[in-house]
Amino acid sequence: MSTLIPVINWYKKNKRELPWRDTSNPYLIWLSEIILQQTKIEQGLPYYLKFAEKYPTIVDLANASTDEIMKLWQGLGYYSRAENMHRTAIKIKEEYGGKFPNIYNELITLKGIGSYTAAAIASIAFNEPKAVVDGNVFRFLSRLFAVDTPIDTSKGKKIFEEIAQELINPQNPGLHNQAIMEFGSQVCKPKQPLCATCIMQLQCKSLQLNKVNQFPVKQIKTKVKNRYLNYLFIETENKQTYIRQRNDEGIWNKLYEFPVIELDIRTDNPIHIINSPTFKSLFKNKKIMLDLVFQNKHQLSHQTIFANFWKVSGKNIKIASNTDFTMISINEINSFAIPRLLERFLNSILPKV
Repeated sequence: MSTLIPVINWYKKNKRELPWRDTSNPYLIWLSEIILQQTKIEQGLPYYLKFAEKYPTIVDLANASTDEIMKLWQGLGYYSRAENMHRTAIKIKEEYGGKFPNIYNELITLKGIGSYTAAAIASIAFNEPKAVVDGNVFRFLSRLFAVDTPIDTSKGKKIFEEIAQELINPQNPGLHNQAIMEFGSQVCKPKQPLCATCIMQLQCKSLQLNKVNQFPVKQIKTKVKNRYLNYLFIETENKQTYIRQRNDEGIWNKLYEFPVIELDIRTDNPIHIINSPTFKSLFKNKKIMLDLVFQNKHQLSHQTIFANFWKVSGKNIKIASNTDFTMISINEINSFAIPRLLERFLNSILPKV
């Protein structure tokens, strides 16, 4: 534990002032942790403030509709976080009387709460000496001790969890965990770490070996898949369009979208769209025109999406009645939760329709 006293002292002087650091309320700590999963603080902070204001207690969050939550989450990405957050809020309301479980072993059983989030809540809200291990902690500890076991293996995760647990300050585990995460984020950065001014220079084995940038070690490189999506924006004579809610457990589950046709290639030729089986199943009338009105590249962690938006025009356009699409006024579209990709398109087209 004494190894990290300089880090804790550094944190007390240099920590960023953030609203969830001024509370021991497990609901607000949990809310911040869910929002900040795979999200930078600069992006997540406005969402935290919106959720904390609209749903000041976990019962308020549980009582909200899924559509309301997804709309407020819109633009933050990784939408399964919002869905799991709502499920957990409902469970805590119904099974725990609206009060958070106060030990790690119960917290980790809740939907969307893994070992890191459970440790963060348990230590910060309930003073349980449970060490957090997130990306910042992996990086800092791997460099500090020059541990070359890959962090993306079960063996590596176990090793780092054991190291972190050995270092935990049992008197103030919440402060300890926040300090090590903040130090990893602000000093021991992924790129261009501040080694020249780092207070841990003398203890850092990777610095002594001149191998800082070789840590942490990863075994598996993420493979990025290319996808080619063609969205059909239908504009009827009376300014209506068609949307549906996704229910496929995919990346945009519970969000709304236009009809979409996925192809194996990127194309600007409408014939490829019209000849697809999906298009033929959607439209029965033949006199339909497609105009390519917007293109966008959307980068996700495991996917690169190349999206085309086609404006569908013609007389008496109707989607087949055996589909799950709903006709709405185009002016209503902004009241529905939609992926960022569709939001960009609408921002470009709505002033024109």
